Amino acid sequence: MLPVQQTRSIVSLGEGWTPLIRINQEQQILPVKELWVKREEQNPTASFKARGFSTAISLLNEHGVKKVAVPSNGNAASALAAYAAHAGMQSYVFVPQDCPEMIIDECLYYGAHTYKVDGYIHDAARIIQDGSVEQGWFNVGTLREPGRVEGKKTMGFELAEQMNWILPDVIVYPTGGGSGIIGLWKAFHELKSLGMLSGDLPRFVSVQEAGCQPIVDAIRSQTNYKPFPPEKVTASPTGMRVPEPPAGSLIVSILRETDGTAVAVDRDEIRAAQIAMGAQGISASPEGSATLAGTIRLIESGWIGRNERVVLFNTSHAIKYWPYTSSSSVPIVKNYEEWVRLTSPQLKEGAMK
Repeated sequence: MLPVQQTRSIVSLGEGWTPLIRINQEQQILPVKELWVKREEQNPTASFKARGFSTAISLLNEHGVKKVAVPSNGNAASALAAYAAHAGMQSYVFVPQDCPEMIIDECLYYGAHTYKVDGYIHDAARIIQDGSVEQGWFNVGTLREPGRVEGKKTMGFELAEQMNWILPDVIVYPTGGGSGIIGLWKAFHELKSLGMLSGDLPRFVSVQEAGCQPIVDAIRSQTNYKPFPPEKVTASPTGMRVPEPPAGSLIVSILRETDGTAVAVDRDEIRAAQIAMGAQGISASPEGSATLAGTIRLIESGWIGRNERVVLFNTSHAIKYWPYTSSSSVPIVKNYEEWVRLTSPQLKEGAMK
């Protein structure tokens, strides 16, 4: 089901088979039949990008490539760095200058040649494209080669198996470059062609952050996809901030083919959803949290009904992005008596509540 021909070419760090968890607390509040989250943050390098780069680097390894480069908002960069290191390849990663520092540190930890770019991900892509001949690096950017989308198919294979070969009614996915949605769509079509699935595909929902929403704009206006003007970008520096997704037209066509939709949520909605998911023990990135925020919007509008089964994809770990607190705000105590003195006002307030 994947394009690697020789077993010895495979480069793996143990990616895949991530848990599918029922979100019980939110389901008690939200009027849906079932609400699930696919926990992609449990992959190596703590994001779904591990799947794509396992396959991409395996393919390049099979063809003797030794030098790779990627433009990224963050998680693709750290995943490439890890898998290239495991394969003995040199890696070069270019990220926007406001990329979260923890992700940049992760790239450096894996030995990648790491550079901040004055601009967005498409500006980083231009640097790699301009230098590909002179530097001899292979561009492993989104949809620049087949492996990454092929690796993302495994999310669809797993989801079908985990749900006993009965797909959900709705899949909600955070969208930047869009390779995750494309991979899922391709996986379901392949399983149908093998006779392992029947019936309609789930309705796909693309969630983006307001301030960088080219897919949402195309769906709302019922027009063809157009890049989002870079000068109008106000969205946060996450994986959803892609003004010019390379396969924007394909993503829009997938949403329309499956009777899906696209929704933009704002920063406050994402933060509230992230806190809500954290309160249930789920470490959700802004991208993953946006899926819950988008789901709430669609339930309120009636687009998602009471008898529907919904799966959210949490694509990355919260700790890579979490800006709302830090260890410097955590109190230090020497013993129990000191802890009691420190927390007694909080305990009394909690008891009153």
